[in-house]
Amino acid sequence: MVVQQQSLNDLSAEQLREMVASLMGHVSDKDAQIARHQTELKHSQALNAKLTHENALLKRMKFAAQSERFNAEQRSLLEDEIEADLAAVAIEIEQLQPPAAAPEAKQQPKRQPLPANLPRREIRHEPELTTCACGCAMKRIGEDVAEKLDYVPGVFTVERHIRGKWACAKCETITQVPVEAHVIDKGIPTAGLLAQVLVAKYADHLPLYRQEAIFARAGLGLPRSTLAQWVGTCGVRLQPLVDALKAEILSRSVLHADETPVQMLKPGKGTTHRAYLWAYAPGAFEDIKAVVYDFCESRAGEHARHFLGDWKGALVCDDFAGYKATIANGVTEVGCLAHARRKFFDLHAANKSQLAGFALEQFAKVYDIEREVKELNADQRKAIRQQHTKPILDALHQWMTLQRQKLPDSSATARALDYSLRRWTALTRFVDDGQLPVDNNWIENQIRPIAIGRNNWLFAGSLRAGQRAAAVMSLVQSARMNGHDPYAYLQDVLTRLPTHKASRIDELLPHRWQPTDI
Repeated sequence: MVVQQQSLNDLSAEQLREMVASLMGHVSDKDAQIARHQTELKHSQALNAKLTHENALLKRMKFAAQSERFNAEQRSLLEDEIEADLAAVAIEIEQLQPPAAAPEAKQQPKRQPLPANLPRREIRHEPELTTCACGCAMKRIGEDVAEKLDYVPGVFTVERHIRGKWACAKCETITQVPVEAHVIDKGIPTAGLLAQVLVAKYADHLPLYRQEAIFARAGLGLPRSTLAQWVGTCGVRLQPLVDALKAEILSRSVLHADETPVQMLKPGKGTTHRAYLWAYAPGAFEDIKAVVYDFCESRAGEHARHFLGDWKGALVCDDFAGYKATIANGVTEVGCLAHARRKFFDLHAANKSQLAGFALEQFAKVYDIEREVKELNADQRKAIRQQHTKPILDALHQWMTLQRQKLPDSSATARALDYSLRRWTALTRFVDDGQLPVDNNWIENQIRPIAIGRNNWLFAGSLRAGQRAAAVMSLVQSARMNGHDPYAYLQDVLTRLPTHKASRIDELLPHRWQPTDI
């Protein structure tokens, strides 16, 4: 203390001021760091509390008495989703916990052995060298065996992972080759079986109670509660891949957007209400093929604004009012010429209107040109549109304007004309930009499989279940768009994901994925 006092006395006033300023800056940095850590802690605590509450609510829904207004099939669908939601929440809570320095060995529940009649395939894990680091030859003293259940359509098989134990008598050490991590490390399913369950549920739209019956015919009755837990866990594990796909889509300058209704169960009420599955895809002429689905509780425009964030580009969409606020915030609206054409098609189908027939002939000329320029680059496409499409559309607009003046406001023909005339700038924007598509059919084709499968769903059991379905279906449909078999894609991704670096997650996206050499 005396030395410190003397050293301070030796300092000049300017040096003392610099020292105080430095100390104050150091304290300020520490205060900011503490504040940041406190904010992160509060966020983690709030998220943990939210997930814990959700977990308790799901358990109450699962174990409390259920309403009798559902038939057995509907109840089984609901119970499957609760099981999957419980598994997903458990994984997310586990991820929030700080890693333990030395985890205590827990007694794992004893699992029933897999049926002895199932075919077995041995996979041996032995060290490349059986010479110890000390130079002595090691001796094999035993092995550990872990069995994983695999499935190809109609046939169960068992993978026997055999890890030989090698010991060095001199060093008194034991060597074993580790088995690569699995998506569900301590569970019995292989990546192939998990991929089968996911593809059957989200691509073939087979509810878990139907898959349970299919598996029973193959020789092993897997409880639907177990299947649901697998689905919930896989949903959480695959979410980073879906987040990366969304970021990839939002990096493009042209997007398609559309939405379709899906019934969702209201928690605790036993009734359903209309939710919506929104779909977003890069423009038809962009350099990637992908789609991301976003399950939301309603059709409110705030969902589109939340998904797009600060993205600014050209959005191809219909005349739905939910997109207007997004467009007002700087997004360029691109109309769908197919929607405009559909108004006249319906009119012509109803009463063979000659006026509608003429409009359809002009739209047909535009689409003939679009078929010719489909494979050209943007500059070539724009040049041909300017030369051939623009005169057709200018004449059509003038004709529509004159016809509208002759019609009463209440007529069906007037409504068809008004739809096009009100949106003419957006509908014809593609003429001046070769990167823009003529209509929104690209995204409608990606949302059609969802609409077809909706007949098998009855309803989404919860918001979380709908969001999980949207995530997995994003990967399944994007794989299809790139010519991949969804099963082969998911099997490979689920195999590689546990050991794949997060910084290289984009390598597993459907448009970049390359199968692992076997």
